[in-house]
Amino acid sequence: MQWFLLPAGQAVLESEHTIVADALAAHPVVGLPWLWLAPIAAAERPAGRGLRLSPAGDGWQGPIRCRMPLPLASESLGAVVLQHVGDAPINGPVDAAALIEECARVLVPGGRLSLLGMNPLSPYRLRWHRAGLAGHDPSTWRRLLTDAGLAPDTAAQGIGPQWSPTASPSLQSGQGLRAAYLLRAEKRAFPMTPMRLRKPLALSDGVSAA
Repeated sequence: MQWFLLPAGQAVLESEHTIVADALAAHPVVGLPWLWLAPIAAAERPAGRGLRLSPAGDGWQGPIRCRMPLPLASESLGAVVLQHVGDAPINGPVDAAALIEECARVLVPGGRLSLLGMNPLSPYRLRWHRAGLAGHDPSTWRRLLTDAGLAPDTAAQGIGPQWSPTASPSLQSGQGLRAAYLLRAEKRAFPMTPMRLRKPLALSDGVSAA
């Protein structure tokens, strides 16, 4: 994920700044904490109660260090943001299916997930394709979200630059040729598809959910 420290990567993250802040602050389940899985560590902390983690080896680092499954209670969060942490080969450093299932587990009914991914159709891919990233089509994520019992939007929205590494925060309908895209999903009270049963997790002593 070191590519996101470079100017080309910073332009993408800057484009997404408002989207991430809104997703964490404006989710419909008021008062609950959030989870933000970001591609790189940073001192920035949005408003509200929550936990920001970034990839570290085969786990996550931030205020806590952990591995999967996440040390968070089931149905304890109102919002989750996945910002480019899945932009690696499927079942690579981050197991995409397991990650989405964990997000579904920790979200309360009515909670929302916002996923930001690199667009494999964008000419901007020439700036990141040798950096260990492998953007996936939104349909791949939509299938994983549905399999986990979430209800994804029918279409992604494009964001970020097309070629020049300059922030472009406006959203467009469809992913188009923008460097990245946003795909949202909601956890319904009753899943649209049968979910594989998972044992609920409770917080261990001394570990805070947010």
